[in-house]
Amino acid sequence: MKTIVIVGGSKGIGNAVVMQNLENCRIINISRTAPDIIHPNLIHFAIDVLGDPLPEFESMDALVYCPGSINLKPILGLSLDDFRNDFEINVVGAVKVIQHYLPALKKGEKPSIVLFSSVAAKLGMPFHASIAASKAAVEGLVKSLGAELAPLIRINAIAPTITETSLSASILRNDRMKENMKERHPLKNYLKPEEVGRMAGYLISEDAASISGQVFAMDYGLVSFKL
Repeated sequence: MKTIVIVGGSKGIGNAVVMQNLENCRIINISRTAPDIIHPNLIHFAIDVLGDPLPEFESMDALVYCPGSINLKPILGLSLDDFRNDFEINVVGAVKVIQHYLPALKKGEKPSIVLFSSVAAKLGMPFHASIAASKAAVEGLVKSLGAELAPLIRINAIAPTITETSLSASILRNDRMKENMKERHPLKNYLKPEEVGRMAGYLISEDAASISGQVFAMDYGLVSFKL
């Protein structure tokens, strides 16, 4: 049975990855709060990834790092601490986890890593300076590590548009705002966590054995199309 370590699997996209793989995989979730489910294939560690020591595992087959942030402010409203905090969550946390679990991944079966970027790393959007800078760093990390870890470990990233999670609740807080958000996208919709979770599941599967160092936009046409 494949072992998947998911960082941030209690909510949102991370939770979707947990739920979609729970029946057929051993899931180890690392987050401050536990997923709202008890299952014999699920182990939870209540840990703050940035501040606490990480648990040790002998081997694992996949690592999915889900923590992220949505910190939307004009550039003069962003403090240097805002930039530091977003970078810590999105980049430093991912680096810490990858460095810690690289020996265990090397013992896994066709091991792989999935990180998360954002459409904001490719599309210039007002008030996204801090998150765009952090996610661009994630994309650079994926490219560099894809080359460094080949051929043993694959690493890819998903760059979603806005996804209906607790992080985006203030942006999608009523029906009018949800409809306006759909209209902004050429394919007239935005993401559900389950859609992104399925992509993560694909990228850690053997079906994606030829794919590494890539960033996959899931954007309902927002970046690619101008209609």
